Amino acid sequence: MQQEASDHIIAHLIANNYLNEERFAVAFARGKHRIKNWGKIRIEQELKMREISKYNINKAIKLLDEEDYLENFEKAAVKKWIDIREKDLSKKKQKWTAYFLRKGFEYNLIYDKLNELLLHKK
Repeated sequence: MQQEASDHIIAHLIANNYLNEERFAVAFARGKHRIKNWGKIRIEQELKMREISKYNINKAIKLLDEEDYLENFEKAAVKKWIDIREKDLSKKKQKWTAYFLRKGFEYNLIYDKLNELLLHKK
């Protein structure tokens, strides 16, 4: 396609709100959290890799429902703790923690939940 024609099409898409970075960032954040159970850190990193502006990243992260976010983390944390069949407790803790760090959850959430799980185990 000629450069002039492609520029015209892109300008039309932006003018009619078909290409919208903010809308993309918000939809991406909601979808990745709901479907793949990603945490805020992972979502932020992935949006940065896609060269989304810091303003739109912050807006997308802020629009995640905090109650839903914490509830999803709680469910996933308990399920993963049960699913890990490691007999050595220190290895189990390490595997569990590494999993949630990869998912991009905040360290304080992970640490607090791990302590809670360990208290209920005893």
